[in-house]
Amino acid sequence: MNIFRLTGDLSHLAAIVILLLKIWKTRSCAGISGKSQLLFALVFTTRYLDLFTSFISLYNTSMKILWTFSIYLESVAILPQLFMISKTGEAETITTHYLFFLGLYRALYLVNWIWRFYFEGFFDLIAVVAGVVQTILYCDFFYLYITKVLKGKKLSLPA
Repeated sequence: MNIFRLTGDLSHLAAIVILLLKIWKTRSCAGISGKSQLLFALVFTTRYLDLFTSFISLYNTSMKILWTFSIYLESVAILPQLFMISKTGEAETITTHYLFFLGLYRALYLVNWIWRFYFEGFFDLIAVVAGVVQTILYCDFFYLYITKVLKGKKLSLPA
């Protein structure tokens, strides 16, 4: 555990809290992609299924194949949400904060992997490649978030 992983995990938690607050406050899921949420549910279900088993076997091996699947799926699970925003051309401020913290979570994990490589000698090619792909997908959104939302303007995307 290092500061980048901890901060990344806290950013991920903040994204989830922001999403839940948005739904609770507005009593609506408008502006939230149901497809992205289903993909994220599948990501974390497949990633942590092995918590229910403690033995090493063919079953455990197949669950870890599911782990690889969950890593790759997470890298693209945000695409339906980004497409939805692109299609409508706008997003509520709270939705943009949710997306920002999800992207920050992944970006901080990239720094975590660099840290672990230099200080622990650990390198996981699958996680790094998928994390880089996911962070690249957020780059355009990050630019718009920083140039518009943080300056108090409403986020509008070109269709």
